[in-house]
Amino acid sequence: MASTETDLFIFVGHPRATSLSQALADAYEAGARAAGASVRRMDLNAMAFDPDLTEGYKARKTLEPDLEAWREAVAGARKIALFYPQWWGGMPAKMKGVFDRAYLPGFAMRYHEKGPFWDRLLTGRSAEVFLTADTPPWWDRFVYGRPAARQVERLVLNFAGIKPVIIREFGPVKLASERKIAGWIKSAEARGAAAGRRVCEGKSPK
Repeated sequence: MASTETDLFIFVGHPRATSLSQALADAYEAGARAAGASVRRMDLNAMAFDPDLTEGYKARKTLEPDLEAWREAVAGARKIALFYPQWWGGMPAKMKGVFDRAYLPGFAMRYHEKGPFWDRLLTGRSAEVFLTADTPPWWDRFVYGRPAARQVERLVLNFAGIKPVIIREFGPVKLASERKIAGWIKSAEARGAAAGRRVCEGKSPK
């Protein structure tokens, strides 16, 4: 596993070039950089790759340069920040394709030959997730059971040893006023600044 080279890795998982996810990531990045943190960023809309893991784990496709760069960014960061919309209870299909193709055994985890357990290969990193949705956060929690949050925290990040994971939900986007959205963006900048300060002070980047 690569040694830590970057304080923060920001990954924007919205497939469109302009979105609220993008605006939140811009603000977070600005806050982190102003606090003195080193930042690496990748945006899904600018990545070129085949998202389909056609053969599952039976036959591996060669990783495209953007997926290799994504893995290097994950491996070299102390903290990972994800920004994306909740679509049908999970992440956008192309974003999931990044994890399907690049978040593989030997990189994120190592399955034991005998038994159902595995080694987590990305320990020592924490994560912060910014989810946007048209669903009100309280409805997402009490009616749907927070499926997107549970997926990314437990089945993706924790599965590889990335913890703690802080989830922040913003919604309903379609009903939000310009003032409300401006408040969300300001909050993201403050979170980026706080994360940047913590890593610069040598503390755990929660």
